[in-house]
Amino acid sequence: MHSLPSQAIRPLSFSSFSSSSSSSLYLRFISSTFPISPYFNPQSPVFAAISRRLRRSTIRSCSFITAKPSSDLRNTRSKDESDSKLQALRKLFSKPGIDIDAYVIPSQDAHQSEFIGECYMRRAYISGFTGSAGTAVVTKDQAALWTDGRYFLQAEKQLSSSWILMRAGNHGVPTPSEWLADTLAPGGVVGIDPFLFSADAAEDLKETISRKNHKLVYLYDYNLVDEIWKESRPKPPKGPIRVHDLKYAGLDVASKLASLRSELGEAGSSAIIISMLDEIAWLLNLRGSDVPNSPVMYAYLIVEMDGAKLFVDTSKVSSEVMDHLKSAGVELRPYDSIISEIENLAEKGANLWLDPVSVNAAIANAYRNACDKYFIRLGNKRKSKDKTSETSNSHVGPTGVYKSSPVSIAKAVKNHAELEGMRNSHLRDAAALAQFWSWLEEEILNGVKLTEVEVAEKLLEFRKKQDGFVDTSFDTISASGANGAIIHYKPEPSDCSVVDANKLFLLDSGAQYVDGTTDITRTVHFGEPTTYQKECFTRVLQGHIALDQAVFPQHTPGFVLDAFARSSLWKIGLDYRHGTGHGVGAALNVHEGPQSISFRFGNMTGLQDGMIVSNEPGYYEDHSFGIRIENLLVVRDAKTPNCFGGIGYLGFEKLTFVPIQTKMVDISLLSVAEVNWLNDYHSQVWEKVSPLLEGSARQWLWNNTRLIAKS
Repeated sequence: MHSLPSQAIRPLSFSSFSSSSSSSLYLRFISSTFPISPYFNPQSPVFAAISRRLRRSTIRSCSFITAKPSSDLRNTRSKDESDSKLQALRKLFSKPGIDIDAYVIPSQDAHQSEFIGECYMRRAYISGFTGSAGTAVVTKDQAALWTDGRYFLQAEKQLSSSWILMRAGNHGVPTPSEWLADTLAPGGVVGIDPFLFSADAAEDLKETISRKNHKLVYLYDYNLVDEIWKESRPKPPKGPIRVHDLKYAGLDVASKLASLRSELGEAGSSAIIISMLDEIAWLLNLRGSDVPNSPVMYAYLIVEMDGAKLFVDTSKVSSEVMDHLKSAGVELRPYDSIISEIENLAEKGANLWLDPVSVNAAIANAYRNACDKYFIRLGNKRKSKDKTSETSNSHVGPTGVYKSSPVSIAKAVKNHAELEGMRNSHLRDAAALAQFWSWLEEEILNGVKLTEVEVAEKLLEFRKKQDGFVDTSFDTISASGANGAIIHYKPEPSDCSVVDANKLFLLDSGAQYVDGTTDITRTVHFGEPTTYQKECFTRVLQGHIALDQAVFPQHTPGFVLDAFARSSLWKIGLDYRHGTGHGVGAALNVHEGPQSISFRFGNMTGLQDGMIVSNEPGYYEDHSFGIRIENLLVVRDAKTPNCFGGIGYLGFEKLTFVPIQTKMVDISLLSVAEVNWLNDYHSQVWEKVSPLLEGSARQWLWNNTRLIAKS
């Protein structure tokens, strides 16, 4: 388990978790990251802090795309509509009890989720930009939005001219905090909703703007965007919660809680607050339906040595779920009573474990204030600058334990039942995809005009026929031609392209099943690809093969492997600026931490047997085409003839079995070993998936798994 040093057990103080690095601050504002300077010392506290925070980065990709000026591409959104919302928001700035000069609106909900319920999409409402990553900052006379390279083109189209688009990660682009510090007049006041910022993010924002004598204030009473959203704001989700069957979970709740309590004892804490939705779902063997594509429910969980409390809307809880929780010693509490319970824990002297990367600032601040009151009451108030008291356990009273959540790693390392569920669900998913591709090829070759949305809807039809289907695992990226270069492109019925037989077609999709989660990308051409497109595709494939075949020491961080997937592209001066792989949950979130395979080398989480990652190198030619090849892999122990230093080695097992279009491959560029890999993969695809198919779909699979030979 990746954790902080022993001094993490100490009186409440966030200062040591804040980095002076503007890069680390930016990471909390944008739900993705960019390269960290190679001059950082891996042993330094700053680097360690970045490592802790980057471990949470589970974004599928981040590309820095060269784009036209925003003014050339905007206009799809009414400037009047945008202006009216901004004017209404700014009017609230001078309201009694608020008195701010700027307001920061992040993408996240109170649980730091990547995918959120519609009622929490505040940044999308105020700005019109609907990408999953971004931060809006509104001052009295300016409005700016930061997003990463996956969304530059989308933001250019969706933002009105009232907004400044900040292309985060590009040279010379300040972070939101830096921009605020430099833009506001001296003595400016920045307001935030503390429920929407992690404890780390809020502290970093405070530190950065304070250098220019600005002040950060927490606006607890209400969210300013909600005030102008009013009646049109969607209602909070009330989807039912279901029990995740033990045959898929592999471990009962009592056993998971016992293991967690053992961790608490070792860390010197008596309670832990868990706020990440997928961690709660995994720990309690529950699945929800509050967030599209993600089987989670809005809740908090407090686990103590002698009990546990789930803070949730009880209208979602059936009698079956109630009995399930009761048998594990879990009590129910109202969702909005979490702050009072945190204060109660401090009042009774509990040492509370908080993950400062995921627990929101409102909760962390409530605990800190309650701790202060406790010590004032006892006449034994701690002095936060006293280093001795920070590391000593001799004092009596509540103490914050600041460490990464132990549930994160436990969830990431899949057990036997979870892996079996993932294998089985991937085969059913492969059958649905074979049926889909067979249908689509025939339609396109017969001249049928199909939009990107219609294609995505048809794929959903095929998946719904599979046993155990629950939902898609993310919005399908169905992208023809130039749309494939928009990394997280989402086709809309009112504004999408017809799938063109003469252009590349990129399809990135996935599904949630009762026993597993899938995520797969294939890029195809229904006509004749150009020589250049074939070379790009082949080099992406070579990178995919290189990573798939990698063997590496146990606990190797994912960033060490990232270059394997890029090397072939690098040889001709090409690259892709997104991570090569993200973690994937078992019948849970399609993006899961802490593991990843990425150039973002701040994530020091070592890969372990049982973890699942994606393998998805790509190449994107702006305004022309996109290529990506994605399979999911399980990290497995590798049998090697030697074990240098007594350390074991790891490799990968494939989960995804869908043909890779050989028409797109320039065989002359492949080595004999790479040709053998492709042939062996297709042999496995046929062997595993053909028994699930019949008719035209089975014939399609046969046609697309034939051996190729190097001339």
